[in-house]
This record gives sequence, structure tokens and C-alpha cells, in this order.
Amino acid sequence: MAKGKRKLEVIHLVCQETGDQNYTLRKKSGGEKLKVKKYSPRLRKHTLHLEKKK
Repeated sequence: MAKGKRKLEVIHLVCQETGDQNYTLRKKSGGEKLKVKKYSPRLRKHTLHLEKKK
């Protein structure tokens, strides 16, 4: 039998300090929200980015 397609959703990573949407990811639906330290080009340093659905 063929496997079904995975349900992936598009999410954006939003900078906690500036509010900019710097990164876009595709991940499986469900689970906890992502909290990742990523580079913010506007501030030129690493900041906390939170998941936001499109």
C-alpha cells in the first residue's frame, strides 16, 4: 500500500524584539510552538524567534 501524504503546514518565525518575519518553515501540524534563537538582520545579532502560523 502507498503511504499517505504528510500534513505539513507553513509557519513563520517572528523576531521577538522587532516583530519581523525572518524565516519560513514547513513542519508537521500539532505539537508545541517553536522557540528558536536565530539571526535577526535588522539588529545584526541572534534573538529569540517564535512560531506564528500564516
